[in-house]
Order: sequence, then structure tokens, then C-alpha cells
Amino acid sequence: MNLTGPALNLRPRYNVAPGQDVAAVRAAEDGRRLSMLRWGLIPFWSREPNIGFRMINARAETAAGKSAFRAAYRTRRCLIPADGFYEWQRKGKVRQPFYFGLNDGGLMAFAGLWERWTIPDGIRLPRSLADRAPGDVVESCTILTTSANETLALVHHRMPVIFPPDAFEPWLDGQPVALDPYPADTMIWRGSISSATILICDSAELYSLGAAITTNSR
Repeated sequence: MNLTGPALNLRPRYNVAPGQDVAAVRAAEDGRRLSMLRWGLIPFWSREPNIGFRMINARAETAAGKSAFRAAYRTRRCLIPADGFYEWQRKGKVRQPFYFGLNDGGLMAFAGLWERWTIPDGIRLPRSLADRAPGDVVESCTILTTSANETLALVHHRMPVIFPPDAFEPWLDGQPVALDPYPADTMIWRGSISSATILICDSAELYSLGAAITTNSR
């Protein structure tokens, strides 16, 4: 991604939850820089941070017009790198997670928006922000979603917006970019991961638990 600035000492993550930090690429005066942002966008006008847990995703079709995302869509865009993600399929009362990645195991770049929120006086902060104080600035982000491609549609009706490399620059520059589903034939998915396991596991073991499924599986 042709990054500039100091390198971040990142450890591998296999299961990131809302409210945790994710690595994101943002435009800077000297190029593209990698930063850590809290997953779950907190609008700059919000009085409390827990709204971020409801803002982990933004619909690509409507984000530009929503009050929570409008300003960020215009001037604060980012890319969120990952080599895979989970979607959940509901069957009755049971929710089953499935892992999705690229056929070649390569890195993906999700379309994201980011925001700055200043902690106001007199509010109770969640445990994840316990080390912060009034006046501190929290930088957070959301991932844009679009309609699912043929592979994802077997599990869920939405998917993250994934960009090819030639869309990185225009997206970060605030230019119009197509927010379409990523091609289904470039993706692979894995099943057989229990919902109980995924809620507590954040290690390479999680990936190995799922059996690969071809894009033609039904």
C-alpha cells in the first residue's frame, strides 16, 4: 500500500471485535499512513461513545447522506487492510460464523470512514475507554458494506466493500469510486467454526478450525 511514516509494531489478529482497535490507512501530506482506529464510528456530535457499537458498518448506498457518516464520507476516508473476515448465517435460533478470504490468500482493503470524537465532561466511559479522560480525542472508524456477491449471498445478504489497488488513491482523495460487490470467483470461504469458539478465540487456531468450501458449494 506504499505506506510512509513510522512503522507500527502490530501483532497478528484473527478475530477483532467492535470497540477494539484496527489498523487503517489514511491519506497524509507525505503519503499514506497506517494508524490504529477504534472499530465503531463515534460521530463528532455524539454525547456518548456507546453509539459506536451500532456504527461498525455503514451502508454504501446511503452513507453519504446519513448524519453520522456524511462529514467523514466527504473528507475522512480510509482503507482497512485484512486477509479475511467473518459473516454470520442465522438458521432459526442458531447463528453460524463463516470465514471469507481471497483465493490467493492476499490482503484485502475494505472501504472505511473515520472520525474524531472529543470526550465531553460528565459521562461514563466504557471499559475499553477507561484510560481516557474528558478532552481526549478518540479516533474511530466504520466499514462500508454493499450487497453480497454470489459467494457471500449463500451466507449473508451484505458484505464489506473491497477495493482493488487502482481504487485506493481515488477513494482516499475523496473522489467518486464504485462501491460494488467484489467478484465472487476471487473468493473462498470456510465453515464449521462454532459460535462459542469464535467469541473467545483470537489465534491462528481459529482459521485452521474451518474447512475450505469452494465457491460452488450450496
